[in-house]
Amino acid sequence: MSKKTTVSIIKCDVGSLTGHHITPRPLLDLAEKHLAKAEEKRLINSHYVFHAGDDLELLMVHQKGEENPQIHKLAWDTFTETSEKAKKLKLYGAGQDLLKTAFSGNVRGMGPGCAEMEIEERASEPIVVFAADKASASAFNFPLYRIFADPCSSAGLIIDPAMAGGFKFEVLDVKENKKVVLKCPEELHELVALIGTTQRYTVSRVWRARDDMVCAATSTTRLSLIAGKYVGKDDPVAITRAQQGLPAVGEILVPFMHSYFVEGWMRGSHWGPIMPVGLKDSQCTVFDGPPRMVALGFQVCDGAIACEDAGKPMISDLFNDPAFDMSRKEAMEYAAALRRMGEFEPARLPAETLEYTTLPQVLEKLKDRFKKA
Repeated sequence: MSKKTTVSIIKCDVGSLTGHHITPRPLLDLAEKHLAKAEEKRLINSHYVFHAGDDLELLMVHQKGEENPQIHKLAWDTFTETSEKAKKLKLYGAGQDLLKTAFSGNVRGMGPGCAEMEIEERASEPIVVFAADKASASAFNFPLYRIFADPCSSAGLIIDPAMAGGFKFEVLDVKENKKVVLKCPEELHELVALIGTTQRYTVSRVWRARDDMVCAATSTTRLSLIAGKYVGKDDPVAITRAQQGLPAVGEILVPFMHSYFVEGWMRGSHWGPIMPVGLKDSQCTVFDGPPRMVALGFQVCDGAIACEDAGKPMISDLFNDPAFDMSRKEAMEYAAALRRMGEFEPARLPAETLEYTTLPQVLEKLKDRFKKA
């Protein structure tokens, strides 16, 4: 039996140029040097370094399985060294996602976000990875529902016999640290009841129901629940497989034809509209946003990213396309409407979510002034 292939995307905010804006070139170059060296040593088979806003993203393809200590230590060491460089450059928020001081075998629970998927390669293996900035861990709830459960979005649910049995969703309760698996379409309403509550429930994994083939994986790290306070938004990542009995790449992208709302944006304390952008526009400006989403497509080939003849990975910048101009325009219209409300709900997140931000420090000053009404 051939060796299985693992796709890992691990991200971290190691420091940003000019506020929470963008990962600067020196940090990207240093990360590229780390991963190129790991590829030379055959620790990984191929890689691609990029950024989503101010988050450094490490895409690695290897054959060591999920949660492999060597792969996770590679990511941790890369983030540690780039954060040290960020401190020397006096960049903003240097190392803010590194919530622990010593590596313990796995980056989960240590601050960086991680999505991984171990697969048996098909004859053709198209992959789409997503990375968001200024968004919460549940930012993929809505698009994953549209991709794998909504026939109005994914025509294959109606037309393709290989998809007719539907898909199974693993849903994580981030507050109770429990999970449940729901099968769609039979439990569609129950699924929406849970994942529509985005502040508590997050889609962590999706399988094809008829054969349990893994189809999607997301990062589920809630930084505030690890640190006990606001230290930056979760800025999640996701991996999806496409075609051949799964949603087509076009079906995976169609939920982003329109903007939708996520938690995050300024100070992690507001609702904001997702803006799908190409890598050249992956930077957060207005009110530290709007929340950005990038999507990269590639082919997995014999345990690695398919490359050009010269050895360069072939990466498709999927949102770098005028087809998403309407969504970007909507995002700015929604952003302007929300900002007209200032700091009044529902532009600002509810009190239960804000307990992990700096707002409690403001309320602490007033507590002795409250009198019985």
